[in-house]
Amino acid sequence: MTTFLKSILGLTLIFLIDTSGLAQQDPQFTQYYFNPLSTNSAYAGTRDALSMNLVAREQWLGIDGRPRTQALSIHAPLKDTKLAWGLGFTSDQHGPVKSSYLSGDGAYSFRITETSELSLGLKASLHFFRAELSALETNNDISFSKDLSSQAIPNFGFSAYWYSKTHFIGLSAPRLIENGVISEVGTIEVPSEKRHLFLTAGKVFTLNHSLKFKPTLFMKYVGGAPLSTDISANLLIQERLWVGLFARLKDSAGLMVSYQVNDNIRIGYSYDKTISNLAGFNSGSHEILINYDLKLGKEKTLSPRYF
Repeated sequence: MTTFLKSILGLTLIFLIDTSGLAQQDPQFTQYYFNPLSTNSAYAGTRDALSMNLVAREQWLGIDGRPRTQALSIHAPLKDTKLAWGLGFTSDQHGPVKSSYLSGDGAYSFRITETSELSLGLKASLHFFRAELSALETNNDISFSKDLSSQAIPNFGFSAYWYSKTHFIGLSAPRLIENGVISEVGTIEVPSEKRHLFLTAGKVFTLNHSLKFKPTLFMKYVGGAPLSTDISANLLIQERLWVGLFARLKDSAGLMVSYQVNDNIRIGYSYDKTISNLAGFNSGSHEILINYDLKLGKEKTLSPRYF
C-alpha cells in the first residue's frame, strides 16, 4: 500500500470511525468521574477547594495518527458566596487534525436537602481547529496542498449538577450552538460542530469500615451518532486506593486504579482494551490523571468526597 493510500486510510479511520463523520467531536475520557468539569460547568466549586486536574490520554496504540488528548482544568468557589469559577484547556490531535478548546465556567449552587446541593452552570468556550493536510505525503495531490484552519469559534453551554458527599447526577450540554462549516479548501470541508448532551451519575455504598463500592454511569448523545454509554464499578479500600473495572458498550473495556497520596494529591491510571472492529489494529488506550486540591480557608483538612 502506498504512503498516499495509507494517509487516506488513516484520515478515513479518523473521520468515520473515531468521530462518526465528525458527529462525536468531543474528546473522551475514561476517568470522567474525576474530571467532570470538561463536560459539566456546574461542577465548578463543588469540592470546596482550589482544585486542579491534569489528564493525558493516548488512544489506540499501534495506529498511526491515533488520538492524543491532554486536558487541564482548575476551579474553585468564591469566598462567602454561592458562586464558583472554572477554567479549562483541552488539546486533541487525530493524525493531522488538531483541535484546541479554551473554556471559562461559572456556577451557582443552593441547598436542596440537609446533605445535598444543586449547582447550575454556564460555560463559554472557544474552539480552534487545524488540519495540516500539506504535511501528508500525497504524491502532489492539489486537494491536500493547503491546510484547513479556522478562526476562534465561540460557543456556550448550560449544565446542572446535583450532589452530596456520596452521590451525584449531572446533565449538561457544553456547546449548544451548532456552528456552520468550520473550514474548507476546495472540495474538502469540515462540517458543523454538533450539539452534545451528557448524563452522568454515581453513588458510593459503604460495605464496611474499610471498604466502599462506587458504581458510575456516563452517557453521551449527539445527533447522527449512536448513543455512547460508559459504566464502571470501583472499590475504595481504606479511603486511599480505588480499583475498578469499566466498559464502554460496544467499544472498549478495561481497568482503572487511583491512589489518594495525601489530603491534597490523587493520581489515577486507566487502560482500555478495544472490543470493536478496531480491536485487531491496536493494543489499547492509556490514560493518566493527576488531581490537586488546596483547601481554602483556615481548615486544611478536606471533607471526604468520592467524586
